Amino acid sequence: MKYFKKMLGDRIYLSPRCASEEEIKKFTEWMNDFQVTDYIGGSEQITTLTGEKEWLENSAKNNENRVFNIVELNNNKLIGTIGLEHFNWIQRSAVLGIFIGDKDFRSNGYGAEAIKLLLEYGFKYLNLHSIRLELIAINERAHRCYLKCGFKDTGCNREGIFLNGNYYDRLHMDILENEFEGDYIRNKNIK
Repeated sequence: MKYFKKMLGDRIYLSPRCASEEEIKKFTEWMNDFQVTDYIGGSEQITTLTGEKEWLENSAKNNENRVFNIVELNNNKLIGTIGLEHFNWIQRSAVLGIFIGDKDFRSNGYGAEAIKLLLEYGFKYLNLHSIRLELIAINERAHRCYLKCGFKDTGCNREGIFLNGNYYDRLHMDILENEFEGDYIRNKNIK
């Protein structure tokens, strides 16, 4: 599979999605794995190859969203996805979504690196003022990661998510452009 190094980090790079056959199979596998979907929502859904192909193709064609594959640098291995969606250009805001689908790459800092690359892109290239996200309260690993990347807790919907027979709080977080620090994109020309 050919990926494109849009944003190069230290151990990963972000590549635009292309909806290749390999991507479709891998994302269909991940979207049918409770280890992935319990934390991002969607465990109640059934994802087929045809459905995922349509979703990925539509996502790749949608110029409004900025959605990328997370690719491990040394082996060019697809490990997850990250993106900015739901842009409000007047408010200069967007919503971040991410998951590391490959279990061998979870809890090793790859998600944080991808988030920092995307935050720099959002704030320094797209001129965003605020990037927000939502997560399920029991996803403590993700919550710690977001805090480490500079996000702040902004509230919650109590028992806003129904999962596996229980209700869980839906947490809200955001980060403002003046709270973002760092220089993470390694392949840019202007420093």
